[in-house]
Amino acid sequence: MSDNGFFDNYGGKYVAEVLRRPLDELEVAFKNAMQDKEFLNELEVIRRDYIGRETPLYFAKTATEILGGAQIYIKLEGLANTGAHKINNAIGQCLLAKRMGKKRIIAETGAGQHGLATAAACAKLGLDCTIYMGEVDVRRQQPNVASMELYGAKVHPVTSGSRTLKDAVNEAMRDWASNPDTTHYVLGSALGPSPFPDIVREFQSVIGREVKKQAEERGIKIGAMVACVGGGSNSIGFFEPFINEKTPRLIGAEAGGIGPGVGENASRMTGNASRDGILQGYKSRFLLDEDGQALPTRSISAGLDYCGIGPQLAALGKSGRVEFTSILDKDALEAVKFFARNEGILFALESAHAGAAAIKIAREIPKDQAVIINMSGRGDKDVFITSPVFRPEQWLEFLKHEVTRLEGGTDIHDAK
Repeated sequence: MSDNGFFDNYGGKYVAEVLRRPLDELEVAFKNAMQDKEFLNELEVIRRDYIGRETPLYFAKTATEILGGAQIYIKLEGLANTGAHKINNAIGQCLLAKRMGKKRIIAETGAGQHGLATAAACAKLGLDCTIYMGEVDVRRQQPNVASMELYGAKVHPVTSGSRTLKDAVNEAMRDWASNPDTTHYVLGSALGPSPFPDIVREFQSVIGREVKKQAEERGIKIGAMVACVGGGSNSIGFFEPFINEKTPRLIGAEAGGIGPGVGENASRMTGNASRDGILQGYKSRFLLDEDGQALPTRSISAGLDYCGIGPQLAALGKSGRVEFTSILDKDALEAVKFFARNEGILFALESAHAGAAAIKIAREIPKDQAVIINMSGRGDKDVFITSPVFRPEQWLEFLKHEVTRLEGGTDIHDAK
């Protein structure tokens, strides 16, 4: 847990007065819920019967043989209901909001997985749902947008700023400030003003606790654990049971984008434009200009395309407990192909950053030890991004065909 909302020098609650009361109320409600056996039992039943926990820890035999180093294991969070780890936090926070008497849920989303998970959780629990999503992300993540709307959520494209995740967070915070009595903001990552970093880590720590149990049951000696890091929800939950231990190595894979230049990546712990700052209600490491304004970011993965990192991860990076590496877009794409073709597992572009990092370090770890990758989500959602790369001619033909069919009002079975 944080120390009064801080992890060393990072964290805090830097918000307007109108948000201090709902944040204080949330903190009290969260602490009480974590001591309430009825709440915890209900959460455990939902995890088992709705999310589908526990998720498998899969031995990637072919990948291990090809890479020639450590044993490669994959924590298959992509098999959780809605296709990613985000459902763990969404269900927990929506259940907490219902306990608090809130009727309306809002959330921000980048890759769409958090929005999708929140929409699904609201549908299950009978809550009204509004999702803020950058206009750029709406375009590149249409499959998730369609699914959110199918669950009954209202999706608001955000047209301000860079029109990506940072701007979606800003709009969600404004909404919450205007409607604090009826609305709960389900923040999707382990960042933002306190107590959100503690809440999100707690609900996501089910991942790491399962890994620890599964590894102990099977006699797996863990040499390293690798997770992608945007804001940090999947990684901090994955790492949580091991943070206060000296081993294994904990490795966070950031978005290296297309290069090291400003605006070419989203590398906060390894980037050359990274500095301490206060943004969106918390203190952490951000990509900022000299005036403290957020710099543009770039990543092929919408979920990692964010200028900041969760405060606990920033502190763990500064102390050296978590190692950070930057993965280029092209290497993430190669990792998608590698695991798809050799293991029959389709990584989300975000998770593929972790896969690429594991490929790089596999030979650094002894063969009797394991590298465990957190496959935080499935790659189904990325078809609009990966298809133009992997099969451009066929994808263009498909789109032309669809435009012709839709403009002509032709049924799909009649189109020639």
